[in-house]
Amino acid sequence: MSTLQRIAPALGTGVFVAVAAAYIWAVNPNEGGLYPVCPTQAILGIDCPACGGLRGSHALLRGDLAGAADNNILLFLLVPVLAFVWWRWLVASWKATPEMGSTQSHAPEESTSKLLIITLIVVLVFGVVRNFLPYLGSGIG
Repeated sequence: MSTLQRIAPALGTGVFVAVAAAYIWAVNPNEGGLYPVCPTQAILGIDCPACGGLRGSHALLRGDLAGAADNNILLFLLVPVLAFVWWRWLVASWKATPEMGSTQSHAPEESTSKLLIITLIVVLVFGVVRNFLPYLGSGIG
């Protein structure tokens, strides 16, 4: 398996995220009707962990850190963690030898797996806590 074949999934994911970020940067989620409504907010009337994420991402991509934090403070944890995990994936795919095969070259290391589990726990706890502390809400409810 060539190096390009090994890194293609990680590169493809990076390109997809870059295109999505460019769209979120260009199309303001505050202008309503351009993005889907959060089902948790629409049906249950509560904020899920991602509520305010699009508006927060738009603000963050435009350099408005206060606006991003106001919409979803969790972005400041998720963006670096996801960027780190993506980078580890890309580097592991790049360094993998052809003999390793595609399944081993993409297996996350133990530290990355632990980081993802801790991040998931933080996201779930945040999803509950933010509905009891008004200053953590997304501001859309």
